[in-house]
Amino acid sequence: MAVTVLGVNYSVIVEVTLRPGIADPEGATIERALPALGFSGVSAMRAGKLFRFEIDADQEADALATAQSLAERLLSNPVIEDATARLDQGR
Repeated sequence: MAVTVLGVNYSVIVEVTLRPGIADPEGATIERALPALGFSGVSAMRAGKLFRFEIDADQEADALATAQSLAERLLSNPVIEDATARLDQGR
């Protein structure tokens, strides 16, 4: 009888942001709305996406490599976006 050993469950966060120099109309719209909502002194607003998920892996490095690959191949458009994976230390 074969026994399958499962890895450790790692919580991962992937942050996807537009690359520098790429226009961010969502961020610009938010920034223009801030004064009407009583927020002043806020500038350089950029919008992005954040993904949280879990990965079973034998080692932390394997979990991060899988998350980074997933981020670059599925969760982002590598032509205009940067994707960064990190462990979720809050879990």
